[in-house]
Amino acid sequence: MISADRVETAYQTALAMLLKERTPEGHWVGELSTSALSTATAVMAIHLVQTNGGASHQSLIDGGLAWLAAHQNDDGGWGDTTVSFSNISTTMLCRSAIYLTQSNTRLALAVSRAEAWLASQYGPPEKWPEAIRQRYGVDRTFATPILTTCALAGLVSWDEVPPLPFELAVLPQAWFRFVRLHVVSYALPALIAIGQCIYHHRKPWNPLTRIVRRLALARSLRVLEAIQPSSGGFLEATPLTSFVTLSLASIGHANHPVAQLAVKFLVNSARPDGSWAIDSNLATWVTTLSINALAAAGELDHLDRKDYLRDWLLNQQSKERHPYTGADPGGWAWTDLPGGVPDGDDTPGAILALAHLSEPEALAKDSTNSFANASGSDADVIAMGIQWIFALQNRDGGTPTFCRGWGHLPFDRSGTDLTAHFLRSLSVVIGRKLANQLARGEFLLIRWPKDAKHLPTIYWKGVTSIPRAFAYLARTQRPDGSWLPLWFGNQHMPNDENPTYGTTRVLAAYRDLGMMDTEPAQKGLAWLAQNQNLDGGWGGGLGSPSSVEETALAVEILADSAPQSTDAVNRGIAWLVEQVELKALAKSAPIGFYFAKLWYYERLYPIIFTVSALGRVRKKLKELTSC
Repeated sequence: MISADRVETAYQTALAMLLKERTPEGHWVGELSTSALSTATAVMAIHLVQTNGGASHQSLIDGGLAWLAAHQNDDGGWGDTTVSFSNISTTMLCRSAIYLTQSNTRLALAVSRAEAWLASQYGPPEKWPEAIRQRYGVDRTFATPILTTCALAGLVSWDEVPPLPFELAVLPQAWFRFVRLHVVSYALPALIAIGQCIYHHRKPWNPLTRIVRRLALARSLRVLEAIQPSSGGFLEATPLTSFVTLSLASIGHANHPVAQLAVKFLVNSARPDGSWAIDSNLATWVTTLSINALAAAGELDHLDRKDYLRDWLLNQQSKERHPYTGADPGGWAWTDLPGGVPDGDDTPGAILALAHLSEPEALAKDSTNSFANASGSDADVIAMGIQWIFALQNRDGGTPTFCRGWGHLPFDRSGTDLTAHFLRSLSVVIGRKLANQLARGEFLLIRWPKDAKHLPTIYWKGVTSIPRAFAYLARTQRPDGSWLPLWFGNQHMPNDENPTYGTTRVLAAYRDLGMMDTEPAQKGLAWLAQNQNLDGGWGGGLGSPSSVEETALAVEILADSAPQSTDAVNRGIAWLVEQVELKALAKSAPIGFYFAKLWYYERLYPIIFTVSALGRVRKKLKELTSC
């Protein structure tokens, strides 16, 4: 077993790194990976605006193309990040950017290498459009924009580009879940702009459809303008904003207010090295992760500027109905910037963080650690967030990302990681004991103070919601005992799956609600112990390269589990401590999925996860020593 001194030293190293990452104001912003896909789409958007009468930003175009040429993978393709495997989507977009800007002669070597890789993987060029469609199946959220840019660059026929029914955007939001859109709930801007672009370049053969779409042009553009955030960036995402911009510019709208504001966003988000990231930041997400990691490590009592953090988080709660997902007030987005959208993962994270930051008297916690007699701003905000999450729960018992009732496309369905996060947030609001009783169906034995303000309402909703959520988790557990997450993956695993991430996040809910003695939890713990790599670390699954992120998540869970996991957790701690000593916390793994399965990594993930894991281990060692 590794010495307590080495654990302490490694922990203090990770803690110092995390605290150093705070902004001067006191929260965390982090840094998302640069992206070849984002860079290619931004270059094309700015170029098309420029060539169609908009402002000139040639230096950004040249810088982006130079960055792409310098960051082509050795095999000739491009991946989503600088450490990602080559894929057809990013490679086709980079190739389109070079052709569209008429740089294919100057960058002839990069083009020939990319086309050689595409041919080796997918056959002759006429098969490439179908390969893109097959990659995304029925979901046109990303396949159609990619093929649209290829068509604009003259690389594929417009006949290869599936149409998008942009006219549906003029319908009431409440109808969207029933019309079976071919794009996910958060991609309404793409539906409008790219749909209009395709209509402009290839009119439908059906005369009725042609008339309906012509009549919807102006009105859907007004919808697009109404849902654009003040920053100009749709979802604060470079790819989505770029696709909207290049589509508008290509059909004579380069100077439309939406395109102009979007270009401003792209110009402002360009990085000094010529690249673009997939999004502006994950400030709210990494701040809540950091707070909750510090709470797990027992460090919050020593953290300065807690009042600022609390107020900052309170201010991030949505105060009005969201313009294009239709989300009610009460949730939190991943970012503090105006393009964020409240969702089912960031909202529980914020609730957990606020519960940790709030003073006991502010929440009026009783001996069961519930709201009980809670009143005042903190309790009201947290209760509003819990009600928001309750309203999001799907009929299958799981929690989706943005909109209840959307399940037609993969990233609109319920997610095990989101559902588990919802359950964890409930445990701090109504108390672990009460949540445990609800989960086990013992609600008839529960009593609460007569003057409790929030607890009765939350309790009655929890009577059905908590058992249904656990039933969903039990039902979605794979036969081998693992769970798959919705928003994280591993490029080394079959189908890009990441059962390590999913299993650890679900087990965190079982742990926090005192349900580790149940059969699903025991099967999950067994899977974790059995899928540890020979080097002592964990990857996305057995045999995939060990990463700091995945190992830290596994160690955090196993450190509090049954004795049979002792050998696995000791080996995991040793691996993790050694990585800290080797300064590997500066190396992030691309385990995150962004919209439409776009890979990313976040510089703070390995640091945050290590603080949480080693912090729990350190507390455990101190408890054993004091016994």
